[in-house]
Amino acid sequence: MSALDTALHGLRSLIADGALRPGDRLPSEGELCEQLGVSRGSLREAIRMLAALGVLETRHGSGSYVGELRAADLISSLSLTVGLLPMAGVLELTELRRALEPHVAALAAARIDPETVERLDALLAELEASDDFEQHSRLDHEFHMSIATVAGQDALTSLLDVLRSRSRAYRLSDASDAAELKRNSDVGHRAILRGLADGDPVAASAAASAHVADTAYWVRKYSVGDEDDQLGR
Repeated sequence: MSALDTALHGLRSLIADGALRPGDRLPSEGELCEQLGVSRGSLREAIRMLAALGVLETRHGSGSYVGELRAADLISSLSLTVGLLPMAGVLELTELRRALEPHVAALAAARIDPETVERLDALLAELEASDDFEQHSRLDHEFHMSIATVAGQDALTSLLDVLRSRSRAYRLSDASDAAELKRNSDVGHRAILRGLADGDPVAASAAASAHVADTAYWVRKYSVGDEDDQLGR
């Protein structure tokens, strides 16, 4: 184990074991170096890495503190690396969405209110009328994340945000494929909304499953082709 790994493992253990709790200030560098058996350089690098992940918070002139350690916040830090995935990796993320999004839609169907249904209906009308890729991507993301918010699970919402983040950057290079994708996407969105409006968890879940399955089809098609092709969904 490298000195950096030793420092990371030691800090993580102190936090996981409760020796350092959310909001606590880390002991001095000298104390930690002696306790963990590492150099100041290795300790500082470990602190920087954990700060980048949201585990620690460094305050200028005050020191480093343990963050709030909210599951949603820690999960969102995965976007730092998920954004680097090639198409083959996007396919794996889509498979995870196939497991999660139907569950989210079912939860939302049991909790959604008429005002939110109306707002989602207006959002879909705007999305269906748009032929601008950037606007379509934004509205599509807003639709799905609004459903996740209604489901009421912050950590799950954060995870879905991360899983969806990579595929949003891709667009289909073939115009006919792009047109078919949009038609299917519009139909899928409406099916999900009907299940939500009816307060039917089974219907909403089934519609979400079919919608993500269609996404998986296009991701798979382009992941086995030219990596320069782009997918937007």
